[in-house]
Parts: sequence; structure tokens; C-alpha cells
Amino acid sequence: MTTAAVNRSTKRRSVFAVVAVVAVVAVFIVRLVSIQVVQAGELNAASYSQLSASTTTYGLRGDIVDDKGTVLASTVLRYDVTASPKSVTDFTRTDASGAEVTITPTQAAAEIAAITGQTADQVYGLLTADPSSNFAYVVQGVDVDVFRGIRDLQIPWLYFESNPQRTYPNGAVAGNLVGFVGSDGTGQYGVESMDNQCLTGSNGLETYERGADGVAIPGSTVTTTPAKPGGTAVLTIDSDLNWFAQQTLAARVKEVGAAWGTVVVQEVKTGKLLAVADYPSVDPNNINASPSSDWGSIAFQAPFEPGSTFKALTAASVLDAGLANVGTQVEAPYVYTDANGASTKDSEFHVDPLRLTFAGVIQQSSNTGTAMLGELLSPQQRYDYMQKFHVTSPTEVGFPAESGGILAPWDQWDDQTNLTTTFGQGISTTAVQMASVYQALGNGGVRLPVQLVAGCKQADGTMTNVPDTTGSQVVSAQAASDTVHMMETVATGGYASADLQIPGYRVAAKTGTAQMSDGNGQYGSSYITSLAGLAPADNPQYVVSVTIAKPVTIENGLAAAPVFQKIMSQVLKENRVLPSTEPAPDLPTTY
Repeated sequence: MTTAAVNRSTKRRSVFAVVAVVAVVAVFIVRLVSIQVVQAGELNAASYSQLSASTTTYGLRGDIVDDKGTVLASTVLRYDVTASPKSVTDFTRTDASGAEVTITPTQAAAEIAAITGQTADQVYGLLTADPSSNFAYVVQGVDVDVFRGIRDLQIPWLYFESNPQRTYPNGAVAGNLVGFVGSDGTGQYGVESMDNQCLTGSNGLETYERGADGVAIPGSTVTTTPAKPGGTAVLTIDSDLNWFAQQTLAARVKEVGAAWGTVVVQEVKTGKLLAVADYPSVDPNNINASPSSDWGSIAFQAPFEPGSTFKALTAASVLDAGLANVGTQVEAPYVYTDANGASTKDSEFHVDPLRLTFAGVIQQSSNTGTAMLGELLSPQQRYDYMQKFHVTSPTEVGFPAESGGILAPWDQWDDQTNLTTTFGQGISTTAVQMASVYQALGNGGVRLPVQLVAGCKQADGTMTNVPDTTGSQVVSAQAASDTVHMMETVATGGYASADLQIPGYRVAAKTGTAQMSDGNGQYGSSYITSLAGLAPADNPQYVVSVTIAKPVTIENGLAAAPVFQKIMSQVLKENRVLPSTEPAPDLPTTY
């Protein structure tokens, strides 16, 4: 081969080699552009998803507090400590002298155990049970002190998850009102359910990056969505008074062998509920210790025939209509039969008719006298008054499963119902509804909306969900005042007067005893006893209403009277109410 031929062959090989190199480089360039430009977003996202992790930060559920700020329900953080077993290896730590020391997994397990109360072997076993796993619980539900202690060990393959838990610092105090939350953190009963929207916080999200070993990279945590705590439900309840009412009620219910009882304390000038006591009570910290039938509030949810405490409403209605006055005279027979053939009788036998004034009818709690005076109003008029007093519908509180009472429309009453509703049978009300009736009578005939929750306090201190406080005139001020004065004769001369006296204060009250249903549409042998009243009667400030069901040893208002006296005395003392300055009017009760 000639020199020229050799040169041409060499040039061809060189050109081919260059072309081949350029082609290979071009392929790499195209691939690099594809990776770094065309697919950059997709690949970066895929890479980040492999290296990043996220964790929920909890917006804590808000507190429930009483009127003085005492916490009745709160949320505390508990912590779960987890580990990445496949990352469990020796690590270094700087000691107090500044020297780097190596900590083995065995040593770390012993340090953890010293804080949690576990044994070192237990902890080490959890860390090494599955060396290929990226997750294992070390300890669950520890408090903040334990969490901080373990965190300060600076063990790189440990992680912490917060767990909010609901707690009730005062236990059963107002427990039937406060309610509790379910396993999902949502309110189930009481205020927890009623004000769930106020109390519920919104959760946030944090993300962090982790290395190839699965361990979080320090300083990589970013809050992507901040958590927001819930609001604070501020109750009108005085928790100390509620505790006193619960203790007093429980003692009396047990003493008379009763099945259940309630106490309602309401402020006359505001409509605020200061105490609502139920027996049996429930501790929201341990609801399983009580049957589910006791988880709610009897005072709001269980209607009953109020009996003679209802006579105050009938009296105020008749007085307001101008059909009688406190001195109106009536001959009340033992058995009264009206023009339609319906009949009723007094609780105590008497041969001759009782010659009573209207005030005397209230003092002696005469069923027949009340029926005769009540029938001065038409059925529709009496029903309209009942509606004004709000005994035919739930209160403004909106308590979960609250009852509005049981009363058929007036045009559906039979003759017997028309008669018995004058004195509190044939109608069912709740304890809170009856307290509201007496609030209106003590407030010059102005009924105010019942309040249990004063509002939802936000993080910035503003109050939302504030209830309406607009009142309505249900009877005239004169009719209300005259009814209160007639009830004073119960406290000064009625059968329970000895148990109603509060030294220095005028008291207006009305006892009640009603037969309870046997569950089959008939009256049974059990009774429900009650007593509702106001003090000071000359300037009413507070209502106390007591109900005791199925007492065994005492089956009339005397079962409830001592509870009323003790609790009203406590209310007046606690609120430093000035004693009465004028004697009660001397109303004739007989003629």
C-alpha cells in the first residue's frame, strides 16, 4: 500500500472516531438536558418524596372554663417515642467537657429506660426486634417531662409524635354539663358536643428531610401549615357552687332512698345558670364507670310532671288576666268536679270545704282551689301563658338532646287534662324550664333567655357566639310581684316552712309532689317531689329549684326542702346579698 493510501485510510478512521465520539457526546447531552431541564421538576419531586417526610402538628382543642376561669376541660399533649430500628447504630455525643463520646445502642437503651421506667432489656428488645424496619414504638403516651428527658439525650434515630388527650381537672364537678369527647376528639355529650365548633382547633403540617439512613436532617423542618388552637367555651357556671350543690343533693338523695335528683340555680336578673347539679353524676375522665344513661344532664333532658310548683305559673296567669287577686275567696272542697265531669281532689282529706283566699290556696297547695281559679281562664288562654313562660319548648341553651317538655296543644286536651294542668299534672317540664318560670316571676314578669355558655373566647381575647339576652314580658310586674308575695306565705306558714327559713332573708317558695308514671300510661305508686323558690323575696336575686325522684322515706316536698335551704343559704352568703329590710306583707290566707 502506498503512503497516500495509508494516509487516506488513517484520515477515514480519524473522521469515523471523531464522529463516533461526537455522537456519543450528543446522546449524553440530550440525556442530560432531558434530566436537568425537561424532567427536572418530576425527578426533583420524586427525589424529594424519597428524602422528605411530614408530620401533623395538632391544633389543640380549646378549654371549657367556668365563670371565674376555672378549667373544667382541657387538652394536654402526650408523646409517643418511636425509633427507626434499621438506623439503630452507635452515635457520638458531646459530653460536658466538650469531648466526643461514642454511645452504643445498649447504652442508649439504658438511658431511655432510666427515664421511662422500663428496663434496659425491654427498650433494647424493642429497638432490635426487627432490624429491617423503619418504625417501632419505644414508649407511648408519656407526659412532657418524660418527652423532654428523652429528647435531651439527642439520640439521632429516635422520633417523637405528639398525641393530644382530653382531661377534666375537676372530675365530676359539672361533669354532666361538660360532657366528653370521643376517640376521634369530637365532642360527644354536653358542652363538648354543643360547642364543638368553638372548641375544635385546626391541625397543621410540618415537613423535614431525612438522610439515606432515614434519620432526620437537623434544621430541615419547615412548617407548611401552622396549627390553630380552638376557642375557649366560657360557662356561666360557678364550679364551686356546682360542687356544693352536687354534694348536698347526693347526700339527700341517698338519705331519702331516692332514685335521682337535680338542682338548678339561676340568676334572676340575667338568666344565667350558676349551677346545674345532677345525681347520679358522671366523671368525664372515666365515663365507663357510669352507665350511659347517666352521661347526660337530667335537668335538661328528663321531663317530669312538676306538680304543685306549677301552681305559681297558673296563679300568675290568672292574676295577669285580671280575673282574680291575692284576696279572691274560694271554697275548696276535698273533691272538685267541674261542669264537664272532670274531677280532682286535694292531697289531704277534709270534710268541709276550705275557706281560702288565693294566697291561702297557694299556701295550702289546694288542688281543688287551684283548679277552680285556673278554670277562670280558657284552655287556650292558659296554653298561651305556658308558651310565654317557655314550658312548651327547649330553652335557648340548646343542650344536646334537651327536652322541650310534653304538652299537647290546648285543642287536643280532654276535660281531665284541662283540669289537671292547672296544678302541674298532665304536663311534663324539665328542671331548667321550671327554674326559668321562677326567674320570670322574680324579675317583674320579664323572662330572660336561659344561659349556660357566655360565649366562645378566641385566642386574641375577643368573645364570639355571645347569646341573646333580650327578655320578654310574660306577665305584668304586678302579677309577678303578687305571685311572689303569695309564695312567701308558703315559707312563713306552709307545711314545709320550718325547713325553708333563712335567717335575715325573706323567702318565697312552692313545694310540689306529683305521681310518676308506671310506664304503661297510668300513674304508679312512686312520687317526684320538688321545691322551687326565690330569695330575697323583697328583691329576688336567685332561683333555686330542687327535684328528687322516687324518695322512699319522705314522699312530699319535705324531701327537697332542706336541699333548697342549704343551697340558697350558700348562694346568698357567697354573693354577699344584703339581708331583707322589710317584713313580708301580711296576706290573709283564710276567711
